[in-house]
This record gives sequence, C-alpha cells and structure tokens, in this order.
Amino acid sequence: MKTTLTPYNGVSLLFILFYASLFGCTEAENRQITQSESDKPKIVSLAPSITEMVYAIGAEKQLIGRTSACDWPKGVEKIQVVGAFGKPSLEILASLSPDLVIDTDLADENMGSKITELGVQRETLAISVPGDIPPALRRLGKLTGNTEKADSLALVIEDDLKQFLERAKHLKSSPNVYLEIWDDPLWTGGKNSYVSALIAYAGGINIGDSVQKEYFEVSPEWVIQQNPDIILCMYMSREEDVIEKVRSRPGWELITAIQLGNIHDNFDNSIFLRPGPRVLEGIEQLKRIIDAAKDKRRK
Repeated sequence: MKTTLTPYNGVSLLFILFYASLFGCTEAENRQITQSESDKPKIVSLAPSITEMVYAIGAEKQLIGRTSACDWPKGVEKIQVVGAFGKPSLEILASLSPDLVIDTDLADENMGSKITELGVQRETLAISVPGDIPPALRRLGKLTGNTEKADSLALVIEDDLKQFLERAKHLKSSPNVYLEIWDDPLWTGGKNSYVSALIAYAGGINIGDSVQKEYFEVSPEWVIQQNPDIILCMYMSREEDVIEKVRSRPGWELITAIQLGNIHDNFDNSIFLRPGPRVLEGIEQLKRIIDAAKDKRRK
C-alpha cells in the first residue's frame, strides 16, 4: 500500500516526525545503538554543514573533532576544536587519532594529502546546491555506519525539495528578490550561490542570477535599476537598525520592496548560508516571506 504524505506549510509530516525521532528513542533503542558504537569510525568534521549532518543521522557519538565554525546543534561545543573551517591543525588531528576526516573544501588542498599521510581516511563531500544534500547524507551514512537514518532523512529532503520545485514551476508570478549579504560595500548572491537556489525553491527570482558567480559586489544604483519586490538582509548591523538603514538610502524610496515594506533581516545564517539538513526549514521561511509579499501586491 502506498503511503501519501501531506505537506504541512511546505515541509512534509515525515520530515517533522523524523526529527522528533532523533530525540525520542526509547531506552531499549538507545541500548542497541550504544552496543554498536565501538564498531563505527571516529569522525572529525572540517565543515559546519558536515557536523550538522553527522548529528542529523545519529552519528554524534562518533564525532571527536570539529572546526571553530561548527556551532550547531546544541552540545557540539563540547567537541574538540581542531582548527578553523577548512584549516585543521595536523598536530591536533594526529593527537585525536580519528578513523575518518570529512571536509567540503580545504583552504589548502595540500592539507588533504598531509591528512592522508597521517594514515587517516579522508573524504570530501561536495555540496553546492540543495539537491546535493540527499546524496551527501547517503554517502555520510555509508561512511559512518548509519545508513538507515541517513537514507531516511535523505529521502524526506529529496521528496520535499521536489514538492517545493514543482510548486515554484506552476506559480503565475514570482517576485524579484534582492539578497544583501553585506552592506559596506554591497554584496549579493549570484546564480551559483546556495541562497539563490533556496530563493528559487521558495518561489522567488534572485535578481543576482544574471551574474554567473557565487557572490559579487553591486552598486546602490544597480539595485534601484533592478527594482526588487523583496529585500533580504542576511547580516547583523554593527551600529544601527538594518531595515531603517536600507529604507533611508538615497533613491531607494523608488524601489517596490521599500514602498511595500518588504525588507527582512534577523536571519539565522547557519540555516540560509549553510547547505545542511535544515535546508527545508530555510526554504519554508523564504516561502512565507515571498507569499506574504505577493499578497501585498494583490491588495
């Protein structure tokens, strides 16, 4: 019998139940998991997205090293720091004696060879767009001996991404979105950026998609010319209110997003800039913003 899943606000019920199961194991289940932990590899993660995946598939007890950028989920702060994102310390790695080191990208690729020379298995998981997350989870499950949870989560994310994409394809109109990564100078996301893909899944059009780059600098005049319907500010202002600062820029009162009050800030960048298991949560948040903006245009 085929089971039909009903999406709830764009995210399937199965996704919600899966995450609840990570924290709702019975005592007997916990004992079974514990019995096999000694046979599984000890892991060092060199990327925040990998660390989140390790926890999401139930392999957190195998994690013995992380980077200083790995700050989620709760409890990860207790794990030994081995260096910065993509910049591990060989001395610390050697002292931990891991079985497996996993990265997404190293600042110096020669470091990869040095890790291998330590006698440690090194794996790279390339994750650039949301569609890369399910296969990365499946691969991580095989590497760590946690295939069941990894495969289940991968399937949930895969199915929900398809639903988001299918919905976006059939929208009668898609608002133009300006993504402001930084404000001095102005930087936005191009067609090759992870966040641009999130916007597309959520039913919007990233105005930076005309540029085949990941991130690039723009001028205030360029933003005015593009006239976005929505402005997303994904940074924290050091001195003043972000929305008020954007609203008061010379000439920006002509922008539709300013006129309709479609300026948003206070994003959790670990969700929106980090390609990991919380991808559906990020898309759902953007979808709500985009749908609300469309409602304003209709009024």
